[in-house]
Amino acid sequence: MPKLKKFKLKEVMVFFQKLPFILGKNAFLTFLGLFILALIFASFIFYTNYILRKDIDLDIIQEEFKFDSQTYQEVLEVWQEKDQRFKETDSKNYPNPFVL
Repeated sequence: MPKLKKFKLKEVMVFFQKLPFILGKNAFLTFLGLFILALIFASFIFYTNYILRKDIDLDIIQEEFKFDSQTYQEVLEVWQEKDQRFKETDSKNYPNPFVL
């Protein structure tokens, strides 16, 4: 049975302290690696949200949309009142405080 090498906490801390310099020296390879990771992640998201969702039946919604004219009239009245108040403020003539 082979023996496993034990990692010391100080060695790991030294590695993580040197990591920004190592990544900075190999900036192109770092960019390339991160770009490939982003492509893998994006393809996984695309697969889970688009390809797997194609097979789902959309027959879940069986209830038809019903138009409630009572509610529509109430909303229309509120909009007309707001429009009327807006037009009334336009007709008022306020003095300019910056002109002497």
